[in-house]
Amino acid sequence: MAGGKETPRQRMIGILYLVLLGLIALNVPEGLLDAFKNIKNSLNTSSSNVTNGIDNTYAAFEKTKLKDQPERAKEPYRKAKEASKAAGELSTYIDELSALLVKEGGGINPEIDDVDGRDNLDISPRVMIANKHAEKLRQKINATRTKLLSLLSEKEKTGINLSLVANDPPKGIDGQKSWEDAYFGEGIPLGATLTTLAKIKADAKNAENEIVKKLLGEVDQAVVNLDKFSAVAVAPSSYVIAGQPYTAEVFLTASDSKSNPSITVNGSNLAVADGKGKYSVNTGSEGVFTWVGRVTVKQADGTSKTYDTNPQTYQVARPSAVVSPDKMNVLYIGVPNPISISAPGIPKEKLRVSISGGSVSGSNGHYTATVSSAGQATVSVSGETSPGKTQVLGSTLFRVKRIPDPKPQFAGKSSGSTSAANLRGQDRVFARLENFEFDATFAVTRFTLVVLKPRQDVVRYSTVGAELSGQMRTAMAGVTPGTTVVIQDIIAVGPDGTQRGLDAIVLTAN
Repeated sequence: MAGGKETPRQRMIGILYLVLLGLIALNVPEGLLDAFKNIKNSLNTSSSNVTNGIDNTYAAFEKTKLKDQPERAKEPYRKAKEASKAAGELSTYIDELSALLVKEGGGINPEIDDVDGRDNLDISPRVMIANKHAEKLRQKINATRTKLLSLLSEKEKTGINLSLVANDPPKGIDGQKSWEDAYFGEGIPLGATLTTLAKIKADAKNAENEIVKKLLGEVDQAVVNLDKFSAVAVAPSSYVIAGQPYTAEVFLTASDSKSNPSITVNGSNLAVADGKGKYSVNTGSEGVFTWVGRVTVKQADGTSKTYDTNPQTYQVARPSAVVSPDKMNVLYIGVPNPISISAPGIPKEKLRVSISGGSVSGSNGHYTATVSSAGQATVSVSGETSPGKTQVLGSTLFRVKRIPDPKPQFAGKSSGSTSAANLRGQDRVFARLENFEFDATFAVTRFTLVVLKPRQDVVRYSTVGAELSGQMRTAMAGVTPGTTVVIQDIIAVGPDGTQRGLDAIVLTAN
């Protein structure tokens, strides 16, 4: 039970504990027993402080790393919780042993604030040795230590030295003693045994704290380790309008601002700044062009190592437009349809957009199309390719559809069963769109309510609007288990202004 990373105060307590344990063979004076009590209380306080520290570590981790970087944090967090569980099971077992020993010692004497039989020399050997509790405790200590270390990789174990261990002490003048006999055997007073258990519990808490901080601290390390390098080429665009320059950056991943590698493209040297080389060529002719970048870096031993990029291909073509629907490849009647429009090589503010069968508003690449009739609509794009010159860049054909029918709901359901109390508490019918990309609202304009009670006449009422009429509320107030409620002939109106006949709602009260 020695070793590990301990504070000076913890080391002092450990040394004092061993000195006091050695004095047991001579006598058991009250002053010695008081010293054991004080050490035990100090160890219990230390365990409580470590527990608070672990709880704070978890709380901070959950609010930051686990929330902001769940993919990186969840596995270390899971392992840390396993460590806490293993240490907690050992601590619980120690608490059970302590409670048993205190009971055997006559309970706590309030006058001395300690176990009444703290000077008893028979209880510890009988409970811990004869009844095999010390042997079981030793197994649990070593199993917990093995479990905690198994949660760390070989690299993470570097520098870890857990004080939680139950090894036999060195051979003394009275021969070799087992761990069990040395700490719980003949001649050990009950007060010393309880102090030993408090120390083992403190060791378990310190071991848990060290493992938890090691695991959770791994998330704070850099995401990228600078031990593997690859050459990278990044171009703003591989599609260039004739007359515009083509540019790309060639650099090493994980490079730093002080590096000065040699970078070439197709054998030509590039100027290097901040570890990056910028490649730029004229694009006077149309066609497909390919190039490869090569980065040469000096190693720490003075040698050089070369990395090649993957072949990079770019196309030089005449001007064209790109129209991308923000939602789907379809425009809906009655709602604003956002679309994004761009033309390579032409500033967004220079674009002009129009649509057949509708209208378009917006600017700087972000537009809203409004259509009024089902079928097709064509979005046309033109742009200023040079000062004073406007050119048609292209067009895109869209399908135009009505918004899908909504799904009627009453009591939060479209069919099935619900409680009679839930049905009695409702006052309106809803029409909701499910799994639809747009924020479109439908209003129920009329419906018919049918209430079928067992062995009673059918009640049927119709109303205008979405709310239940007074007669309907009265009928619904008498709904009991076994009643079937049907809402049919539902009519709803959406953003496009058309009336929609919706499916009936059939609900059974339970």
